[in-house]
Amino acid sequence: MRYFRWLVTLAMPLTLAACSLMPSSEFPREHDVDLDRFMGKWYVIAHIPPGPTENAYNSIERYEQTEPGRIETVFTYREGSFDGEMQTMEPTGYVTEGSGNAVWGMQFFWPLKMQYVISYVGPDYDTTIVAREKRDYVWIMARKPQIDRETYNDLVKRVGEMGYDVGKLRSVPQQPLDERSDG
Repeated sequence: MRYFRWLVTLAMPLTLAACSLMPSSEFPREHDVDLDRFMGKWYVIAHIPPGPTENAYNSIERYEQTEPGRIETVFTYREGSFDGEMQTMEPTGYVTEGSGNAVWGMQFFWPLKMQYVISYVGPDYDTTIVAREKRDYVWIMARKPQIDRETYNDLVKRVGEMGYDVGKLRSVPQQPLDERSDG
């Protein structure tokens, strides 16, 4: 009996944390993300970053689905400049069932998972906005390290319409592919 109480005590917070990954119906998200098309390399064009990446250069997020619903992620960036020290994070994404593949729990360490919502993906899967319902962090990403001004402005407008303070957006410096060693 004591073992059962301990198990329930442990399971309750984990269950509640898992439920909190799904955003409310009012929060913008894609409803049918083709994971095969979404996998691969994304360059971070702009973000409202978590503290560790607030001074990132050449940020790249790479996704690979290693089994159904499990996304191995490698996030790399240079700290402080194009010549700064290379930093790497390797969280695992877990697709939330019933989310149309748009809501993931991004796990940097067990057992906690951070909400990760694909709020927008371009029709050609060339741009995306990844957000959180708390509106604390957001990432504008593209398949290339630079995008044209009109596309950028459209994505920033979308971020603003989601309720973010776009004045907090930081444009991530990205070198052209022929000038970098991490492409």
